Amino acid sequence: MPAHKQLLSVFADIIEGKTVKRAKHELNYEGRIVTETFIEALQQHHFLPVTVGETPIEPGQRIPAFYIEHHTAYFGWVFWEKFSQLRLRKLFGTVVRNAKGDWLIQLPSNSTKLIYADTSQIIEMDIDRPFEL
Repeated sequence: MPAHKQLLSVFADIIEGKTVKRAKHELNYEGRIVTETFIEALQQHHFLPVTVGETPIEPGQRIPAFYIEHHTAYFGWVFWEKFSQLRLRKLFGTVVRNAKGDWLIQLPSNSTKLIYADTSQIIEMDIDRPFEL
């Protein structure tokens, strides 16, 4: 099916984030829901289903991930948010922001919701500046 291969190619561009900005993407194509095809593309690019708590990162690291809700894919990062020297929390936060400038969607480490994360892409980050993700 040519449309399926075309969609996988378009989704690859979204997942890689090189030619298409990774943000919020509606998973509809010509009136059809194409969530399953997007998940197939994610898995082809090593984005596998995990919970935030299952991701293997330490404070000062982040990994890219997608969260799918109501046939919409949201790109974001799993990282540790620092409140103080003694208080940290691991979460998934979308690059899309709400009106207050916070992550539109936040999933804490105890959430049972699945994200699709590439745990092989552990990237160093400044834990004191998570907004610069």
